[in-house]
Amino acid sequence: MHVDDTLLVLDKPSGLLCVPGRGPDKQDALSTRAQALWPDALIVHRLDQPTSGLVLMARGAAMQRALSHSFAQRLVHKRYRAVVAGRMPPPDPAHADGWGEIALPIAADWERRPLRVVDATHGQPSLTRWRVLAHDAARDTTSVELEPVTGRTHQLRVHLAALGHPILGDQLYADASVQARAPRLLLHACVLEFAHPLQGGWCAFASAPPF
Repeated sequence: MHVDDTLLVLDKPSGLLCVPGRGPDKQDALSTRAQALWPDALIVHRLDQPTSGLVLMARGAAMQRALSHSFAQRLVHKRYRAVVAGRMPPPDPAHADGWGEIALPIAADWERRPLRVVDATHGQPSLTRWRVLAHDAARDTTSVELEPVTGRTHQLRVHLAALGHPILGDQLYADASVQARAPRLLLHACVLEFAHPLQGGWCAFASAPPF
């Protein structure tokens, strides 16, 4: 999608790993495909295998360190689109900008790994901003835009499921009926914006959801 001498922005399809996993059947990944074309390409962040959308990679170790620092300092602006089950009401009217917040701590569910769970005692603080884009009464679904402020594993999926509106096609956090309503997880990383850490200037990338 975008290539220059410092970074890559790639549009990952649903079902493709970001990095290779364990076993010969999990060696095909976005990183290995990228490195076949650009040997200095290095992963900076990841998307879940079933999530599609924008992934940023660095060209070389210095750029990887700089971009990783930007992510750690929450200087990278990310937005996602999702379709969830049910009619999700808009945020509280007190939020004049139309965005609400989900602030539920997330912890590893050690007995059911790799699942995560909302856990007020042991969970890490986790914050997601969200807004309603549209309702589909015929399908009984809601299209939402999501902005993860923190970056916990499965954060968006866990937060929406905790509100009673799991993402369609979610094989981990939705029940069988919601899983069956889509052939894939309907979650897409659609916006990626950040200040270039080495050259300055604002970088902005967008990808329309394929659902």
